[in-house]
Amino acid sequence: MSTRGISDADDPVIESRDQLIAPMANGEKPRQAWRIGTEHEKLVYKDYDHHAPAYDEPCGIRDILLNLQDFGWHPIEENGKVIAMGGDDGTVSLEPAGQLELSGAPLENLHQTCAETGRHLTQVKKIGERCGVGFLGLGMWPDKTRDELPIMPKGRYEIMMRHMPRVGTLGLDMMLRTCTIQVNLDYGSEADMVKKFRTSLALQPVATALFANSPFTEGKPNGFLSYRSHIWSDTDPHRTGMIPFVFDEDFGYERYVDYMLDVPMYFVFRDGKYIDAAGLSFRDFLEGKLSVLPGEKPTQSDWWDHLSTAFPEVRLKSFLEMRGADGGPWSRICALPALWVGLLYDDAALDAAWELVKDWSLEEREELRNTVPRLALDAPIPGGGRLQDLARDVLAIARQGLSARARLNESGDNETGFLETLDEIVASGKVPAQRLLDKYHGEWNGDISRVYKYSF
Repeated sequence: MSTRGISDADDPVIESRDQLIAPMANGEKPRQAWRIGTEHEKLVYKDYDHHAPAYDEPCGIRDILLNLQDFGWHPIEENGKVIAMGGDDGTVSLEPAGQLELSGAPLENLHQTCAETGRHLTQVKKIGERCGVGFLGLGMWPDKTRDELPIMPKGRYEIMMRHMPRVGTLGLDMMLRTCTIQVNLDYGSEADMVKKFRTSLALQPVATALFANSPFTEGKPNGFLSYRSHIWSDTDPHRTGMIPFVFDEDFGYERYVDYMLDVPMYFVFRDGKYIDAAGLSFRDFLEGKLSVLPGEKPTQSDWWDHLSTAFPEVRLKSFLEMRGADGGPWSRICALPALWVGLLYDDAALDAAWELVKDWSLEEREELRNTVPRLALDAPIPGGGRLQDLARDVLAIARQGLSARARLNESGDNETGFLETLDEIVASGKVPAQRLLDKYHGEWNGDISRVYKYSF
């Protein structure tokens, strides 16, 4: 989730609909300026007993963040507490229960992306050795109850945690127990955004299946391969899901603005503090009728904040965010951007990917999204066959797209090698969660603690 600094006194008040559309419209970039932004979260645990460290315990989350200063990062504070670190590689921030996230810099190619990921993991592992801390690359805590997890000192999290139980049964699990990998990609025009949004939204279940990595809850198999994905089905229906209007003929920036105006608010940020506006209407805010700030109208930053509080499978801000994947180890962190860059950044690949899904009905898309968390590559797909068959076709298209990009490293290799770990998953038919379950039922003999020596 985004990290907010102090309020900007020069922040313009929103007076027109054009200002609501501006973040999306201003995101348009020429092809040569398209970039790749990769975000990935990891679970943090203490080596000696595997507990999730609190913010302020010795060598806890605060100290882990501050130790990043040794590698050139600088602190970002909220109300006198360090909540993130900024640097050349983006931002390292804390999620609600101390999950550590790198929101990477916008980069030109996947070689740079994977190098950035490698630098980050090298740094945190060095800090981990110093602090007796380890990191797990999973989509969800495999053994922790909600009550066993600490809460981080960010104002927006306090508001969200109060609100989540009002609108769904699993929202607190989303906040406290899950980890994801995301990719942020650009578009050249409104029409290009629409095509990329539709294609990636329809194909998001492929990513969910390939990266499924959350089969345990509180030490036992939970019946899912991506329980993290299932959690989103009962988090908050107003701000999650497959948002079917994306496939309507009139979809564009205007329709997304209307969607966001109907997403209930969480908060307003003023004078360095978060004001609870959970469940209130941004439309009322535009009219100066927000009960917690009577007479006051929103600024551009308020709108930016609000855009970050919807969580559909693909999200639009000034770029498109791919949100379907569970957290995982280094090789899969590099693989997710490879998948989506290959599909979306080459015109021929984008056309071919759209051909795969363009005839699916709303009901078929929803059914696939709802089936994949349990069945992954075994899920049936529209028209017959299994998702494994579709994933094989999707990876072939992504490989063609990466080959066409021809972005080479110093050794002359293109970007297709980053897909190899996904090729292996499709060829075997076993997603990461199934391999974990095999170990749990086999050599681990039901001992979930063994996962701490396996997954990162």
